[in-house]
Amino acid sequence: MHDPAETPPPWHEMAIVGRIARAHGTRGQVIVNLETDFPERRFQVGAELFVERRGAVESLMLTAVRFQHERPVIAVAGVDTMDAAEALAGLELRVPVERLTPLPEGSFYRHELVGCEVETRAGEAIGTVRDVQGAAGGARPVIDAARGEIQIPLAAEICTTIDPVAKRIVIDPPAGLLELNERRV
Repeated sequence: MHDPAETPPPWHEMAIVGRIARAHGTRGQVIVNLETDFPERRFQVGAELFVERRGAVESLMLTAVRFQHERPVIAVAGVDTMDAAEALAGLELRVPVERLTPLPEGSFYRHELVGCEVETRAGEAIGTVRDVQGAAGGARPVIDAARGEIQIPLAAEICTTIDPVAKRIVIDPPAGLLELNERRV
């Protein structure tokens, strides 16, 4: 656990595990939209999660957890009213990367894709992954490309090589996919 007397880990060095959707009930509980494949491990009584508010990283201690329709409903120490819970809505919940569960070979965490260079099988440079949006089944790397922002499905048929260690993703996009998903920025 994080010692409150210590400086919390830098925000950019933590991995997102969820986002607070909204207040739930009148006693300060909130519903979380998951961004983790391990919700039962991540959301337990006594778990410490971090949020960023007004430019400062804050530690939250979970005091109660239950699951409703596969989403955690959590209570946080010091958040006892609906108004206090509503103030948390929209905040990302993060953990230091060293607290993440080790994954099997060939698997990766979404944050590990940020900074990856994306190229086609033919070697054409597309751009750099800035973010990964969407839930696990519909995740899309957001690529900063010369022609604007491009989002592509994180599907094995399209992303044929994903190497987070080498910071490289090779794609084999169907005709028109890159143009269809580009957004001028």
